[in-house]
Amino acid sequence: MKFETRAIHDGQKPDAQTGSVIVPVYQTSTYQQEAVGKHKGYEYSRTGNPTRTALETALASLEEGRFGLAFATGVAATAAVFSLLEEGDHIVAGDDLYGGTYRLIEKVFRRWGITATYADVDRPDSFARSIRKNTKLIWLETPTNPLLKIIDIKKAAKVAHTKGILLAVDNTFASPYFQKPLLFGADIVVHSTTKYIAGHSDIVGGAVVLNDEAMYQRIKYYQNAAGGVPGPWDSWLVLRGLKTLAVRMRQHQENALYLARYLAQHPKVERIYYPGLPSSKNYAVAKKQMEGFSGMLSFELKGGRPAVDTFFSHLKLFALAESLGGVESLISYPAGMTHSSMPREERLKRGITDNFIRVSVGIENKIDLKKDIAKALTFV
Repeated sequence: MKFETRAIHDGQKPDAQTGSVIVPVYQTSTYQQEAVGKHKGYEYSRTGNPTRTALETALASLEEGRFGLAFATGVAATAAVFSLLEEGDHIVAGDDLYGGTYRLIEKVFRRWGITATYADVDRPDSFARSIRKNTKLIWLETPTNPLLKIIDIKKAAKVAHTKGILLAVDNTFASPYFQKPLLFGADIVVHSTTKYIAGHSDIVGGAVVLNDEAMYQRIKYYQNAAGGVPGPWDSWLVLRGLKTLAVRMRQHQENALYLARYLAQHPKVERIYYPGLPSSKNYAVAKKQMEGFSGMLSFELKGGRPAVDTFFSHLKLFALAESLGGVESLISYPAGMTHSSMPREERLKRGITDNFIRVSVGIENKIDLKKDIAKALTFV
């Protein structure tokens, strides 16, 4: 079956007891057992819940994976992957990555004896040169957050597997509709389901998808032991979002490309970042491994921080807010929001300047969005 059909049907058969065509919200903490150890597949909702199972099955299907695991947040999903590591292990991560992942590595796992090196994603040989004898994991985002760089997943997988290293890809910005890292050699795919997958800015969640059964069992054990799982209502809301993921992603992309072309020609814009523009140095790689370019774009505004503040204050449709991937358009200031936990010198080194703006383009009418940006720019 095609993506759109699987998004609606996989793991989501009509309820056997009532015939409900929508998976019920199994709002329960525990389950009656016929005898000690004899149950119907569920014992306690931290360990498993039928609504969550439906979500995990659907997510695995859409990522072309065998196993899916749902978590309470994207960061919880990331931590679950890092739980595969032990004291003394080393991570190679792309240098352009979500500030929360940087914080997790530097402020949490480094204290537990796990170290990291950040490879320059603009240099194809950087990941290989960053590998040490104790490297156990390569972690990358593509597109990256917030500079929207594209990393060749197939090449990264070759580098990792030549050395017996795992490759994990955060696929949040692309969504499984536009990109499926497992098909290009990734071992693990991670999502913040808060974003495009749920798509309505009403829940937080995360997911891990993979093919290796032994690794799945290890992460599943961690999922239960650490307990960072989504409740049944949040799982249900993510399932609801999955059903319209394809149509939403097509509109996100159409709107983002329309605005990117406009901003690329605007005299008050210093630089535009969008992999769907043929002028982007990442365009060829994106075309090779992605089915589309998603709804995220970034740009640098002439005039520095004062210009940014003025621009934000005159927007009407774009909400100044954290997060991304909802149906509504959001705009953010990475230096003071999503990447504020990163030291200033690190942010600047990675290209997150004081005039850098990240945009999550929603599915509103694209002409209305353009008019809103155009009017705000007249005040800069």
